[in-house]
Formats: sequence, C-alpha cells, structure tokens
Amino acid sequence: MIDVSHLWKSFGKKVAVQDASFKAEPGRIFGLLGPNGAGKTTTIRMINDILTPDRGEVRIKNVIAGPQTQKWIGYMPEERGLYKKMKVGEQLLYFAKLKGLSTSEGKKVILQWLERFEASDWIKQEVGELSKGMSQKIQFIATILHDPDIAIFDEPFSGLDPINSELLKTVILELKAQGKTILFSTHRMEQVEQMCDDIALFNEGQVVLTGNLSEIKSSFGENTVLLEYEGDGSFIDAIEHVRINNRSNRFAEIRILEGQTASAILKKAIEQVEVKKFEQVEPSLTEIFISTVNSTKGMGSAT
Repeated sequence: MIDVSHLWKSFGKKVAVQDASFKAEPGRIFGLLGPNGAGKTTTIRMINDILTPDRGEVRIKNVIAGPQTQKWIGYMPEERGLYKKMKVGEQLLYFAKLKGLSTSEGKKVILQWLERFEASDWIKQEVGELSKGMSQKIQFIATILHDPDIAIFDEPFSGLDPINSELLKTVILELKAQGKTILFSTHRMEQVEQMCDDIALFNEGQVVLTGNLSEIKSSFGENTVLLEYEGDGSFIDAIEHVRINNRSNRFAEIRILEGQTASAILKKAIEQVEVKKFEQVEPSLTEIFISTVNSTKGMGSAT
C-alpha cells in the first residue's frame, strides 16, 4: 500500500505540491491525473524517496519511505533511464542485480520477460539501436523483473503504438490480479477509464479530486443532463447556475451547479421547445477532468 499524507514540496518560491493526500491499495490500479506541471511527477519522486518532502510523509506498506522501502518498488520514470551503449541483456541483468537478484535468477527472469514481449532477439542489441517503442518495453521489463509488490509507472504508454500499448495494459492488469499495488501517472483519459479503480486529480500542486473512479463518475452524472429538442434553443443561454459541457443545434449537455435543479431546467425546456429526450448522463473522465480543473484554476502553482 502507498499512503501519501499531507505532502508539501517547494523549489525556491515555487510550490510544486501542496498538502497532497491519497492512498493506493493492493490489488488496485491508482491513476494520478492532471495537466502538465500539476505536481504528479514531483509526488511520484517523493514516493520513491528521490525527493524529500518539505512537510508530510509517504508510507510504503506502513513504513516511512526511504532506502529501506525501495526493495518493494518498481519504478518506471517518464525520463527513461537506459544506458544506450549497453546491450539489452547486460542492461537488464544490471538492473536485476541492483534489485537483489542473483546472476542466475536475473538471467532466467530476463529471458521469460523478453519472450513474453517477443523480444528475445534483442538481447544482444545495444539499447541505442532500439526504436522508442522497443526501448520503452525494455524499460518496462526493468521495472518489474524483480517482482515488486508496488509498481509505479510515469506516463507508461507515451510513444507506444496501439498494439504495444495493449500489451503493456494486459501485463499491468495481470500485476493487479496478483495483488500488486499499481500507481501510474498519465494524461491519456481512455487508459484511465479502461484500467483505473481509483484516481487523484492534480491541479496546480493540489489534489482537487480523489476517490473511487466509478463513484466519482456516478456523482458527476447526478448533476449532468442531456437535452435533445426541436426548436429555438437560445433559451439555454439564459439558464443560470449551469455549465454547458457540449452543445449543437438540437442538443445540449448541461452540468447543473449549486442553485439549479434538473426539474427546473426541464420545466423551462418544455415551455420553450419540443423536448425529445431529457436524461441524466454519466460524463466522460475527460469532461470531469476539464470541469474540475476549470473550477479550481488559480488555487496554486506547481511543477
């Protein structure tokens, strides 16, 4: 388990992470979401004991994060850390030994993973000769070859084609099924919706939304309605305490804010147009993302 409690981190006068808290549980996939510069990578580096928090703490399996917790973690950074002049097999064996595997154990596990990724032919190639996608898969193998209890991936699907993205997704879901704690940072909403059980949305260094993904989508859906109609839809512009998520000539997706109700909107619509459909809808994660970020602009600053 990863327990992040009231983390703060500044670089000079710039606040990168401000009072961030969340928990990632075993057997679940936790997604860190947010715009570039929202504080996700800084938080991940504190979890990995690469950076020290100014305040707050990170606990890994109920132990304060430090050198003693690194044996439990596999970490794939956004800035890939492979040595281009080393051969693939040598590179992976080097990482295996760093994580405590013997030479024989390391070689066995490396061959298994290379076969799984249909990459056995790469073992004697220099890393610098590989394509970006191939390098990405080697970095992924290096992250999990020591069978960590916790796997942390920072933008794991960046630069991958759909086939290789699907392969990584399959392996990550297998790790989840084995009871691993999975934490990954991404801006690709479709991957989050397909994979994550829980999320934390970062904006300007703060966690502005966190919890179970299904429950979050359901709660947002309670306040979002879809209106299809025939007639002049200009009345929609006059409705107070709403945000229009999407709109066309005969369609509007309306986010209901405090001070407004679905029944009042329906009553007004019936008075003005012929209503074809009026129903509550579950918004996409992208819509939740945009709505939440827009509503929290100006709360702070981050990197």
